[in-house]
Amino acid sequence: MTNMKYLLLRRITQITLLVLYFGANAYGWRMLSGTLSGSSVLGTIPLSDPFAVLQLLAAGAVLSFDVLLGAVIITLFYGIIGGRAFCSWVCPVNMVTDAAAWLRRKLYIDKIEHKVWVTRNLRYYMVVLALLVSFVSGLAAFEIISPITILNRGVIFGFGAGAGLLVAIFLFDLFVLKNGWCGHVCPLGGVHSLIGKYGLLEVEHNHDNCTLCMKCKDVCPEVQVLNMIGKRSEGVVKPECTNCGRCIDVCDDDALGFHLRNFLTK
Repeated sequence: MTNMKYLLLRRITQITLLVLYFGANAYGWRMLSGTLSGSSVLGTIPLSDPFAVLQLLAAGAVLSFDVLLGAVIITLFYGIIGGRAFCSWVCPVNMVTDAAAWLRRKLYIDKIEHKVWVTRNLRYYMVVLALLVSFVSGLAAFEIISPITILNRGVIFGFGAGAGLLVAIFLFDLFVLKNGWCGHVCPLGGVHSLIGKYGLLEVEHNHDNCTLCMKCKDVCPEVQVLNMIGKRSEGVVKPECTNCGRCIDVCDDDALGFHLRNFLTK
């Protein structure tokens, strides 16, 4: 049976956060209140989405010290951890796209030849586009249509027409492009790639143990970061790695594992 340790830990983390946000609104819990765009811990420690703050600044908004401090806290936290840990451990849309990826494998859709190709750099272009539109419109452009915000607020306040966007993302990932939204389009993923580029935590590959089963590449949402498989022993240092741990879960050879990055040998 496939090990699912990191998958289960991620789901527990994601669901727990949503429950805490819901409880803060419904029952007045103070442990974590607000949304993923802006919240507070115990009503004291501010947390702000750095990308949302950048959009607001581009739109010309004057932000309070707490909001700016919250963005610094989040940036430092994920910057130290490394990779796109937010995307796989916190973002609720990850559950939607992971479900699409799982069903895609079960239906053998990956075996069918597809003509659709989208550069993974699109997410970085989306960052620039969102900031430009925010500047021109005076609104936080991506926050208005963000499926992350829609799902987060939907759990807290109830879903509306925005739920259709979540369904569209699921179908897009299932039938059109493997890991399409998170792996190619989402600008927040692009921002966290930049934030976590020099983080401490990384997945390291042991070439001597590897039997080239390629199970890791089957489940990895950012398969390009595993380009060392079958070639050499080294850590996954590309910023696109989500540190989700699924490659470690499915590896029966003990050839992959989390390690602290050694900058002295890089």
